[in-house]
Amino acid sequence: QLQLVESGGGLVQPGGSLRLTCTASRYTLSNYAIGWFRQAPGKEREGVSCITSSGDTTNYGDSVKDRFTTSRDNVKNRVYLQMNGLKPEDTDVYYCAVNLDVYCGTYRPHADSRGQGTQVTVSS
Repeated sequence: QLQLVESGGGLVQPGGSLRLTCTASRYTLSNYAIGWFRQAPGKEREGVSCITSSGDTTNYGDSVKDRFTTSRDNVKNRVYLQMNGLKPEDTDVYYCAVNLDVYCGTYRPHADSRGQGTQVTVSS
């Protein structure tokens, strides 16, 4: 079963940057559209970004547009989320998952593919 693994979270000051990485050990990510999502316990899930399998199309949530960028390296079997201009309200648990909408028109995570998530905390 495909299950993704996230890394790269941490504590950063407002205005700072982090890069999250999503990978899978035994599956080829290039076959899938990959979404980044965030959800802390007790909060609603929010779609952050999505990238199609080829990388030709990306989509972003309104709250992160112009600050976050998703990309992928299909040779290295990785998908990235570059987060710049971080704000305290970006504090959350971030996870990646296969996006069931292969065109990234909507955020529809495949629940079984998501990883444990990585904590991002933005605080001075």
